[in-house]
Amino acid sequence: MIEDHFPNGRPEFDAADGVWFADRETVEKAERMKVSACLNPVHSATGPLGVVLGMELFADVTEDPDLGRIARHLAYREGLPTAPDPGIISPAAFTDELFAERFPNRPLGDTNLRLATDLSQGLSVRFGETVKAYVRQYGSARDLVALPCGIAGWLRYLLGVDDRGNAYALAPDPMKDEVCALLSDVVYGRPETLGDRLHPLLSNEAVFGVDLYRAGLGETVENLLRGMLAGDGAVRKTVRSVADRCAAR
Repeated sequence: MIEDHFPNGRPEFDAADGVWFADRETVEKAERMKVSACLNPVHSATGPLGVVLGMELFADVTEDPDLGRIARHLAYREGLPTAPDPGIISPAAFTDELFAERFPNRPLGDTNLRLATDLSQGLSVRFGETVKAYVRQYGSARDLVALPCGIAGWLRYLLGVDDRGNAYALAPDPMKDEVCALLSDVVYGRPETLGDRLHPLLSNEAVFGVDLYRAGLGETVENLLRGMLAGDGAVRKTVRSVADRCAAR
């Protein structure tokens, strides 16, 4: 989708398949639909968990019974109700196409580690906008299930230890050193070592676009992360529990 504004003449894009011209407002709505509700939040919520669970490709994530269910719940039940409708394309149809064609596309070679790259820089848009929408409509975002699991999964990924206790290298991220320092005393297999050290991060509106505690999600993220820290297989157990809650909604 391209804004139909070309001061020096419109290029001959009309001959290309899949090119849509629209006004600026429509283009901006389509972009917000993509990055705040339908596509990027799914990548950001489940890609890091895919790394922790030993999955290289994002296609593996959407095919996984638990992560796939969380991904769909995040997109269809939590994201879509907040998505702006650009009119030129249906948000629901766009999401259907993502799950039918893009997400399971193995030749695309989209890796979960790539999806974790610079993730801290997009949290306020990919998660924060949905949280704020729920707070505006319901007074709280505490009913969200998949989204807080995604935040907890990102933090669990930043420990650099998979679900079997094996170390892995983290993708580049401007906040990596800062968050890793915050988690430096957290011990794999000892959830109690998490304490209350997440409060400065989860309440940081510059990171999430909203204070997650005031939005009703801070404690939920903490509890999910504690569950993921309980030792070998704890991430799978926690993810399965969240997937079951998604199925019950």
